[in-house]
Amino acid sequence: MMRRCIVAGGILLAAVFLIRGILMPLIGGISGGHQDGDGEVVTSQNVASVDPNAAVRQPVKGLKDLGKLLYITPGWHSDDQGRWYQNPDRTYYRSGFQSIDGVQYYFTDDGYTATGWVTVDSVDYFFNDDGSYNPDKKKPLLCLTFDDGPGQYTNRLLDCLEEYDAHATFFMLGELVDYYPDEIKRMLELGCELGNHSYDHSQLTTLSLDQVESQFDRTDEKLIGACGQAATVARAPYGAYNDEIIATVGKPFFMWSLDSLDWSYKDVDLDYNEIMGGDLTDGTIILMHDIHEPSVECAIRIIPELIDMGYRLVTVSEMAKAKNVELQNASYSDFWKTSLDGGWVAGYKGEFFSDSGLTGADSSYDADDGNGNEDNTDDGSYDSEEEY
Repeated sequence: MMRRCIVAGGILLAAVFLIRGILMPLIGGISGGHQDGDGEVVTSQNVASVDPNAAVRQPVKGLKDLGKLLYITPGWHSDDQGRWYQNPDRTYYRSGFQSIDGVQYYFTDDGYTATGWVTVDSVDYFFNDDGSYNPDKKKPLLCLTFDDGPGQYTNRLLDCLEEYDAHATFFMLGELVDYYPDEIKRMLELGCELGNHSYDHSQLTTLSLDQVESQFDRTDEKLIGACGQAATVARAPYGAYNDEIIATVGKPFFMWSLDSLDWSYKDVDLDYNEIMGGDLTDGTIILMHDIHEPSVECAIRIIPELIDMGYRLVTVSEMAKAKNVELQNASYSDFWKTSLDGGWVAGYKGEFFSDSGLTGADSSYDADDGNGNEDNTDDGSYDSEEEY
């Protein structure tokens, strides 16, 4: 009798293990969800709706996951594919960021921790061999921006950008758009960004606000006709603007932190030396012009060199996203860490990771000088010989 009771108890325990440890997770996998600690059903869909980059808790399902059934204890496990984490309810993380014991990890679609460089929504993250996020390793970013086009040399520049998987921002004049619609379509296809540089390069500070509005509206209409999309960002001719002009145009305005002076030199070597010998701090915005052949030849020369040096070449909006900046109708000249930490970059939301994980979308700082005064525009002055 005693032996029968022991056998019956063993069978009962095995049945409980089978139902709770294997069948319920499998059923949860089929239904696409599981219960959290409060009894609420958690699915990939409603987790992603809170944070699209957060990992989801995946019940074991499918042949590729059967090996995970061998592991009963929660916590970290490793197999020949890598390192993964099992929760007490036998679910595991996949497809996004997750904080475990105060450390950030990124889990692949197969549920293993990523290592090395990972790019998520234009942001580069580095993860150590154990999968932990390394906040000290940053991939430096630069923005190449080109004014006054499009022009006869633009397509050659696009060839180079495509070859090296680099992106740039083109601040274009509306009066030239009709001549180069194919180049503009190609910009978008390659992941570049369309910028509005007015219709005919008029000095905005000499115009009425209605005239300013017309300059940018006409250019956007031309761009929509050429490629179906208006410009997302703007730049003032000669760098001459004020707060009223920014408000009238209703787009983020971009200045620059490194002027190649290519409009003045028109010499490949001089352009090259000005850029490569300039301040290439992570977050720099470089000013060039794709209407000059030497400028395009210089760009073709520096693009592979900068990439070999470890830089990633991004659009201004990609730069903003990578620096956790929500672009405002304000002026931007760089995304340097000193500028971000100093509160001089409008819409900066702080470091990506806090103690609770990814930073929220609602936190931001006002771009002022610490005394309540905005410090993100110039006085509208310019040099009449400059070809910005």
